[in-house]
Amino acid sequence: MNFALMVARLRIGGRLVMSLAAASAVFVILCANPAARAASIQPLEIVTKSGVQVFSAEMATTEDEKTTGLMYRKELPDGKGMLFDFSPEQQISMWMKNTYISLDMIFIRADGRILRIAENTEPLSTKIISSGGLAKGVLEVIAGTAQKYGIQPGDRVAHPLFNKR
Repeated sequence: MNFALMVARLRIGGRLVMSLAAASAVFVILCANPAARAASIQPLEIVTKSGVQVFSAEMATTEDEKTTGLMYRKELPDGKGMLFDFSPEQQISMWMKNTYISLDMIFIRADGRILRIAENTEPLSTKIISSGGLAKGVLEVIAGTAQKYGIQPGDRVAHPLFNKR
């Protein structure tokens, strides 16, 4: 809900029920929701030896989205995930702090090839999970996805983030 609409709904009979300061505090709390979703959702395909797997990926492109990631989520359905854009290609370090569900982290090079997969990560851990080389993106999916679909290093990821010239 936008701020102006929220303030308008707080008016009853021409009187402002809540002070502007209190309304601002509510607005900040709503915007700071740690379980907030990323701004856009895009399709992503992984070409494996057994076929093409299609995912619906929330895009984490801003620093805030990348910092929060999938923290505080209680579930992540099969076929859904979050794609982190770490352009340009670089060494990437992730962790599971405040992340309640186990994930598979798929580290992807700039050419769209999977570099490494960290499977079945430990929820709530502050242990560093490294890309193990230069990567441009990380796809986080529910734990067991890589094994379920036979996703392996070297498989190709089709998404506009990769293969840009």
